[in-house]
Amino acid sequence: MEEPILKITGLKKWFPLRMGLLGSLVSKTQYYVRAVDGIDLEVRRGEIYGLVGESGSGKTTTGRMIVRLINPTKGKILFENQDITFLSDKALKSIRQKMQIIFQDPYDSLNPQMTIFNIVTEPLQSLGIASGSEMEERVRKTLEDVELTPPEEFILRFPHELSGGQRQRVATARALIVNPEFVIADEPVSMLDVSIRAEVLNVMLQLMEKRNVSFFYITHDLALARHICNRIGVMYLGKMMERADAENLIKEPLHPYTKALIAAVPVPDPSSKRADVVIKGEIPSPVNPPPGCRFHTRCPDYMGDICKTQEPMMCEMGNRHFVACHLYSKH
Repeated sequence: MEEPILKITGLKKWFPLRMGLLGSLVSKTQYYVRAVDGIDLEVRRGEIYGLVGESGSGKTTTGRMIVRLINPTKGKILFENQDITFLSDKALKSIRQKMQIIFQDPYDSLNPQMTIFNIVTEPLQSLGIASGSEMEERVRKTLEDVELTPPEEFILRFPHELSGGQRQRVATARALIVNPEFVIADEPVSMLDVSIRAEVLNVMLQLMEKRNVSFFYITHDLALARHICNRIGVMYLGKMMERADAENLIKEPLHPYTKALIAAVPVPDPSSKRADVVIKGEIPSPVNPPPGCRFHTRCPDYMGDICKTQEPMMCEMGNRHFVACHLYSKH
């Protein structure tokens, strides 16, 4: 099997919790928000890897750590076999051209005081890749690739003059103009109208095939992940619950949490029969996560002390289908 373009092992991010003056006087204990608490995954070259889970699962924090917008607390990030976990900003500069990110909200991720030309060329200027006529040609070509045509009609506009779908295409163009090998897309269509989501996604998929870019796609929409992703990882409260090929995971889910997520996906067929899997309550606080299995407080298959006291290990169930659940582990 080809060497993965990205491999992360034991990745953690604990944010120190600020207690305030009174809280710090009453207690000397330092508390942490365990946003990501030890996960492993790998992304192969030329594939779309989907990371799914509820809000608060740690998906976005994982993505930002991978591109080093956030420094990890612990663990290892290997990109093209190079350890970039704790590289300095200066050493990271050469990696930035190969790794880019598309943020969730096109309204916040674009500078309202910059023209589209300046927004798209900012990575080129920052990395010193191109200048002059070459830069202008790159902008025109990239805007055409994301279907903002004719490019002359857009380059002098400001973000507020564009629709939501056009803004997200600009954000995509900004990420792709440096010809990256790996792109993190953090729920890039969740802020858009349903009518234009498919258009923006199709643009991304076409560019992935055209430029052979690997995508790390973060989403809470399992139905969407099934259709565009090669493999899927399921996160819950900072932990990886299950990972497998997309079709295997959707057709034969193993973890109770994955089954519940699939059961919650709307099906446009009133006569279809679906598994009755219900999880109750809200996701617990990452400041004080439950002991043992993180999901045991909401799990419909809760088995008592073993779930409450022992953290399940990730085990392979065949066909590269991995799950962390005591229902399948050998005690």
